Amino acid sequence: MKISQPIPNPKIADYVERILVMEDFRVVNPFVLPLYANGSPTLLFQTAKGQIKNSSNNLTLFGQTVFPENLLIKDDFTLIAYFFKPFALYALFGVSAQELTDNPIDLNLLSPAKTYGFEERLLNAQSVAARMALLDDYVYNLIIKTKVDCELIKYATLSIAGNSAKDALVKVQKELYVTERTFQRLFERNIGLPPNLFRRICQFNAAFQQLNNRNFNKLTDVALGNGYADQSHFIRSFKEFTHITPKAYLNFGSED
Repeated sequence: MKISQPIPNPKIADYVERILVMEDFRVVNPFVLPLYANGSPTLLFQTAKGQIKNSSNNLTLFGQTVFPENLLIKDDFTLIAYFFKPFALYALFGVSAQELTDNPIDLNLLSPAKTYGFEERLLNAQSVAARMALLDDYVYNLIIKTKVDCELIKYATLSIAGNSAKDALVKVQKELYVTERTFQRLFERNIGLPPNLFRRICQFNAAFQQLNNRNFNKLTDVALGNGYADQSHFIRSFKEFTHITPKAYLNFGSED
């Protein structure tokens, strides 16, 4: 399998956090990709239809993911995922982010007028570069057409992602000069999650990335370095968002 993480085109970088490309042209057994909470809405394209829950399509839009899920692909495939910044879903697609939390949908069902012929062009493109050019143009056209003022939620999510400590929410709310209820509604409409759950996902994802990169000596270092009270609190959070323990995750593939 070939995996790469191209840098987002500058014209969409204010809305797209990162990109993931996976290619496997020798699929013998069904490929399973675990999907965990990461705080980022995602546009996912696969040349072979991927199955999530009871739906199967080529082009899927994800809101926030809280509960772990699996993507199943049974044939040779190219997969391209555009991970948006947390505030981008409502701003770009005009749908309440709360509606898509743990509820990915076929992009064509969301806005047929905007996506007419788009999936077919992606499927007919002959290279990853050509497909990414189509995706870049699609996202850029959404950006230039959006009339939503997302500066408040943009500032809030970037601040919380950069500091997911427990006091981060109160600090950001005060900086925005909004009431607690307004702050709550801002997140539910634009992000699809209550502010504290988003904060906890950011905290988990930072710890998960450190664990995934093996950038630690012991689990306690990961826990304390990411603002958890202790290792047991970190383990409980990890199990909440993945349904497995950190130790079990680290042991994947280590046994015959």
